[in-house]
Amino acid sequence: MGIVNTTPDSFSDGGRYLSSAAALEQAQALVAQGADLIDVGGESTRPGSDPVPEIEELRRVIPAISAIAEGTTALISVDTTKANVAREALQAGAHIVNDISGLTFDPRMPEVCAEFHAGVVCMHIQGTPQTMQLSPSYQDVVSEVCDFLAGRLRHLEQLGIARECVVVDPGIGFGKTANHNLEILRHIARFRSLGRPVCIGHSRKRFLEKLLGRPIDERVFATIGVSVGVALQGAEIIRVHDVAASRDAILACRAVYSGEETKEG
Repeated sequence: MGIVNTTPDSFSDGGRYLSSAAALEQAQALVAQGADLIDVGGESTRPGSDPVPEIEELRRVIPAISAIAEGTTALISVDTTKANVAREALQAGAHIVNDISGLTFDPRMPEVCAEFHAGVVCMHIQGTPQTMQLSPSYQDVVSEVCDFLAGRLRHLEQLGIARECVVVDPGIGFGKTANHNLEILRHIARFRSLGRPVCIGHSRKRFLEKLLGRPIDERVFATIGVSVGVALQGAEIIRVHDVAASRDAILACRAVYSGEETKEG
């Protein structure tokens, strides 16, 4: 899953893809690098970020999604917590709703996803983007996040969203300390035991600075390392800014572990 942020303030690439033309160009580049999905977001959810008015989020994401739908064959997800934004994005050509709140911030979101038979990425967050990193606390982070996601799967099914439409995401960096994130990343099998594909979004995030002391523009290699680590544990969707780097590293590592030969033998 390649990331296209149509925001001026995202922590890593804010301001680069504000126009629909720039967003399309980046999406095409990510597809050429091997992305199967393009995730388009119009509201930064970095720690401490302020909410974006719905009308502004629509202004940012709908032209970009329309352009990407016309200019690529990739599946498109819209990264939003707002039901109206999800509705218009799905009408504009998106296929998936990627909701950091697990479809809890807007009570109308499940209805929209069910109406369109949309794919759903159901993520865990503790708190909100404004509060989530103030003092995240768990007794057992893996068990508590698993329990939340299992509960959401049951509830969404009751609201008309089939389990087969849902991907689970433990929410790396969303109300977790660096140690919480690492504990989650070591236990991908626990999340896969929920019976749904697992999405991991770790790209260039702050816990990598805690781990290695690297600023944002020096976290690509750490991102690749985590991508390989979770892919080898079976994570099905890897959400990153640098698609080619993570994809190639995963494929090469799998070739070593599997013993598969190259096309040339």
